Amino acid sequence: MTTGQAGTALGCSIPTVKKLMATGVIPGVRDVGRQVFPLAALQQLQACPAADLTALGTPEVAVLRSDAPARVEEADREWIGFGTVLDEAQLLAALSGWWRCDPARVAAGAVLPVTVAGFVVAVLTGLAEWEGDGTVGTAGRYRFPKARLAGYLTDLTAPANAATPSDPEDLRLAGLLLGTRLPSVSGGPIAYVPTTTTADRPATVVAEGE
Repeated sequence: MTTGQAGTALGCSIPTVKKLMATGVIPGVRDVGRQVFPLAALQQLQACPAADLTALGTPEVAVLRSDAPARVEEADREWIGFGTVLDEAQLLAALSGWWRCDPARVAAGAVLPVTVAGFVVAVLTGLAEWEGDGTVGTAGRYRFPKARLAGYLTDLTAPANAATPSDPEDLRLAGLLLGTRLPSVSGGPIAYVPTTTTADRPATVVAEGE
């Protein structure tokens, strides 16, 4: 399948499909010459269930809309974004900040699903504490220094938690969310999704602006 055909089937744009392919979670992607999205993988993604957020027990949950991995020159991390090229420590550092968000609102959800192209590829917990970059107002960026990587995927077509969390609740949340579809809309990296949405009804989302 071409990236255009895959995008039409999945309901997303060609750049979004290419971003998903660049994370490494789609097996069988051809990177030499014209990019091709494997038909078998596409069919498996179309069958992915919607995330059942009603089991979370909070009014809403923040969602981190991630990009493919990119190198950065920062004191506490070398990468941002999500990708299978990163080990567990690199992935946690890449995903645990710095974002424009309402940190108290993120923490209130108790769990942070990480999505690429609307698919949950990682799950963060341990969000009770945060620190800011010192910027006043909505332009401030925050990170969660005690965040835990409850789970992540290396193959979206056969979802299996590549992490081994010791906390039973982390394990439960990862099992509930990994590999599901969780659509969200945001002008920035963080979106807020009501958990009253059921699996058979489209989500209503609240955008977090730049």
